[in-house]
Amino acid sequence: MANISLQHLDKVYDNQVQAVFDFNLEVKDGEFIVLVGPSGCGKSTTLRMVAGLEDITAGKLLLDGKDITATPAKDRDMAMVFQNYALYGHMTVYENMAFSLTLRKENPNVIHKKVLAAAEILGLTDQLNKKPKQLSGGQRQRVAMGRAIVRNPKVFLFDEPLSNLDAKLRGATRREILLLHKRMHATMLYVTHDQVEALTLADRIVCMSMGHVQQVGTPIELYDTPANIFVASFIGLPPMNFFTVKVENGTVSNEQLSVVLTEDEKQLLSSYEGREVVLGVRPENMEEGGEIPVKVFSNENLGMNTLVHGHLPGGAAITCKLRGWCDYQAGDTVNVRFAKRHFFDRESTNAIR
Repeated sequence: MANISLQHLDKVYDNQVQAVFDFNLEVKDGEFIVLVGPSGCGKSTTLRMVAGLEDITAGKLLLDGKDITATPAKDRDMAMVFQNYALYGHMTVYENMAFSLTLRKENPNVIHKKVLAAAEILGLTDQLNKKPKQLSGGQRQRVAMGRAIVRNPKVFLFDEPLSNLDAKLRGATRREILLLHKRMHATMLYVTHDQVEALTLADRIVCMSMGHVQQVGTPIELYDTPANIFVASFIGLPPMNFFTVKVENGTVSNEQLSVVLTEDEKQLLSSYEGREVVLGVRPENMEEGGEIPVKVFSNENLGMNTLVHGHLPGGAAITCKLRGWCDYQAGDTVNVRFAKRHFFDRESTNAIR
């Protein structure tokens, strides 16, 4: 069992800079939680508080119901995989993976079995006698994961483990981490600034900004029903398009566009009649053949889809992700419709539900 409860965690540094504000999260046994957000948002600080590498200024941290807020890192039964691998260059892969067990003075036969089992899981069996400098970046990261696996911890912690890898290796290693989770059914907390990692790995995502939790939910919840403009702009690639529009007589409009509301949207925005709201549209939620003219200035052909970058008549930038291979030239006009719309309160930036 490895349930984690983060209760009202704050982190204030000695210089009085607060990095994390009132962080609350209940992590279930075997759950894969991904903390995502831009650099400096407090996600790594939160992970380091869970690991015991940073003191908790206020709040409680429980592991299986036991308060471990003040428990030293070495006694928390957690294993952390770092961004920079943190391998010992003078040791072989085998020795690196066995190191923590050797320090505990475990039986050498037990250590041998655990290292071989972890090496088989990670495809490192034929690399055990090599030194880290003889390995690729992806292999080094697998050694770092193997060192965590042999400890058989209650919780695995990952701090941006793929950020030093190239795009191809990131994809391959990401799949290995996902398979590792499915095989071990372990509780995992994973920090990244990469939304693709978050969307593909997580059971639930914690989206953070400036030390505050913005939304907690499944990947599809954050993508389909973002809590606010920040989440809507951070989750999704390319980012969502935003336009300030006025609600009036069954439409939302500004000087550059006008959209007729559905009956459900009219009901949703009934209390905003005569007021301005923010209309959000994902590029992939646009279709050709609508009533909104977009003057094209560039295309990015992606094979099955094309990113069309352009301007609305008044000059506002817009990105559309259209199906198929499009050959629009700079200066062409393509008419689109917004197949799915999101609406946000202009003052609070929260989603209108």
